[in-house]
Amino acid sequence: MKGLALALTLLVAAPVSAQPVVPASELPPSFNLTPAEKGAIALYPGVAPGSENSKVAEIWYRTDNGQRAVRNVTRPTITPFLPDPAKSTGAAVIVVPGGGFKMLAMDHEGWPVARWLIDHGIAAFVLKYRLNETPDNAEVFERELKARFRGALSGTGPLPELKEPRATLDALQALKLVRANAARWNVDPSRVGMIGFSAGAITTLNATLAPGSAPRPAFIGYIYGPMLPVTVPSDAPPMFAALALDDRLFGHQGLGIIESWQKAGRPVELHAYQKGDHGFGLGRAGTTSTLLMDEFLAWMNANGWLAKE
Repeated sequence: MKGLALALTLLVAAPVSAQPVVPASELPPSFNLTPAEKGAIALYPGVAPGSENSKVAEIWYRTDNGQRAVRNVTRPTITPFLPDPAKSTGAAVIVVPGGGFKMLAMDHEGWPVARWLIDHGIAAFVLKYRLNETPDNAEVFERELKARFRGALSGTGPLPELKEPRATLDALQALKLVRANAARWNVDPSRVGMIGFSAGAITTLNATLAPGSAPRPAFIGYIYGPMLPVTVPSDAPPMFAALALDDRLFGHQGLGIIESWQKAGRPVELHAYQKGDHGFGLGRAGTTSTLLMDEFLAWMNANGWLAKE
């Protein structure tokens, strides 16, 4: 298997294609690459704080399997997906896709998750958050990505540090924006949660544990994120966690984060699948990870977040 394809299959199940890429601003109007972006709403009225000196251009591209992804995000957005009013439960979930803070797998962990949620009466808001800057040249980007994750994926070296402080700011701003527009979107502001995948799970966790007076999500879905212990405040929201035990990035870290939630006296539910590896998205065929969203829905229902007022 190609080195980069392996790396991104494990990270987001969306290997990068070597095809040429261009900034979104240079795409012709007829090029229907990102239809869901038509309804995207900027998180900030002007330049996003922390991106004032950014020189990179946002790049959309297709992966080897034809899925759409984006990197070099400097204009963070949310895209609303709203259920049929007759089916609406009033609950809302901010969907936070992953990609190692190098790209966002929008067609793998973003829009399909949102469509699943609205089919079940839950408003969804796909977050396109800011990332580590990457080279414009696709081949250089591929080489750097392979080098960064080679050791962790082969088991011969540590996992590189995965962080992007601006992503946390964007997640908190998305929460604020959804709650401020709750009436407009037929959403109960007290039932706005988040679900994040991989780096999106890290972003969700960081927003949840952010110090200060920032409002926390009502609940969180933590999907194949790091499992190491964290410090959990006494008012942390309930957590639904899921990962595959053969996850080559986080499947052998123990269950420290689950124990941290328990020690803080906060509700937590864990689903550990026998197989699925990292980046299974809505589920890897032939494994029980395909039950992910049904189990997340059942958990939401059991905790009363789907009850219509």
